[in-house]
Amino acid sequence: MVLTSSTSCPLGTRAPAFALPDPEGQIVSLEDFAGARALLVAFWCNHCPFVKHIKLAFAEFAREYGAKGLAIVAINANDVASFPQDSPENMKKDIEQFRYTFDYVLDESQEVARAYDAACTPDFFLFDGGRKLVYHGQFDSSRPRNGLPVDGADLRRAVDAVLAGAPVPESQTPSIGCNIKWRA
Repeated sequence: MVLTSSTSCPLGTRAPAFALPDPEGQIVSLEDFAGARALLVAFWCNHCPFVKHIKLAFAEFAREYGAKGLAIVAINANDVASFPQDSPENMKKDIEQFRYTFDYVLDESQEVARAYDAACTPDFFLFDGGRKLVYHGQFDSSRPRNGLPVDGADLRRAVDAVLAGAPVPESQTPSIGCNIKWRA
């Protein structure tokens, strides 16, 4: 595990297009979310301790905010040959175990992760209805073993603002997690 912070992506950046398969082989694309008032793109995986720390709370967050109009897609860009815990078969297991209500897709080529300048898992990119980046930061301040509650406070504030048509504060704390496992 290499502790990594998310990169600084300029607010206002347009969401890069993607078309990626879920573990069943169904293609999910940026266009599938055209009618959503807000879109959260989360770079995610199965094995990272930082992702494991928030999985349950994030799944609950997704159910709550999906009902409010937030679309969510989680993208696994890790090299599954080197990290088989992140394979499509294991992605299916996570979807079932945590009852994910969002699309969870595989970026096998890692081109989408590079287009987003994603650096770690988890890494959250929140886009408004026009698909402009309004938030790129942490879920909350909780980390494995720091004792803080996993409540999604930072991301909740940002999503609440977007859904209310209000500006999202420009002061944002980067995500911290495991580096994306890039192919050699």
